[in-house]
Amino acid sequence: MWVTPVSMELTMKQRQAVTKKKALTYRSADRAGKSRILDELVVLVGHEGGNASGEHCFALTVTDIATGWTVNRSVQNKASKWVFEALQHVMAVFPFPIIGIDSDNGSEFINHHLFDYCVANKITFTRSRANHSNDGAHVEQKNWTHVRELVGYLRYDTATELAKLNEIWELDRVFTNYLLPQQKLIFKQRNRAKVTKRYDTATTPHQRAVARHDMAKRPIIRMNAEFKRLKPAALSRNILALTGELETLALAKKPADVKPAINRTFNQ
Repeated sequence: MWVTPVSMELTMKQRQAVTKKKALTYRSADRAGKSRILDELVVLVGHEGGNASGEHCFALTVTDIATGWTVNRSVQNKASKWVFEALQHVMAVFPFPIIGIDSDNGSEFINHHLFDYCVANKITFTRSRANHSNDGAHVEQKNWTHVRELVGYLRYDTATELAKLNEIWELDRVFTNYLLPQQKLIFKQRNRAKVTKRYDTATTPHQRAVARHDMAKRPIIRMNAEFKRLKPAALSRNILALTGELETLALAKKPADVKPAINRTFNQ
């Protein structure tokens, strides 16, 4: 099993440096400007099924701010080795180049493996700011719409379940990015207790990507070609079949051991 040594962690100075980039970017951008930032937000969500003891799978969610393009990949645990491999897979299946990565503050992201990779490939690497829990709002909402609504809250901790999860993500990546439109908040105003919000026209991530003036021709051609090959009904049936098989696997196995209750009499 991969164990990240202490030397692999970034120093406090390096952590402050990647955070400062994030703070300056957001401080200088308005709402419209933030939607134009080509930055990939990444986060992990656990498949522990309400029992966090022992080893279980996690889902890595990567979302592009500007287009809403989202890709998921499950890993067997939070070890930085598996997370880094999952990120490499995600970057390989993204239809356009990733120029920035913004993560939360866990050591599965904030380590020299990812940091050095970003430096070598000229990818901007930032992390969430302290006391700004909404920095990752674009990706946190996908934990519900792309993860929980699809595979639920059951515990997944076997190799078979991990493989099944990644089969689902490969199909869902195509289904959601090409076929499911999303709205983006373009205006928000608070007048005492009343909050007024306005959204743009619902558009799929594929449509947002091909409409960008700074998008290269090759990714547009590749996305349009894949879109023409889609069979929505068959895709939906396959996803439903796989999620049913995953649920069967999770319910058929023996429940994971629960940590014993704390003996509080020792503290009295």
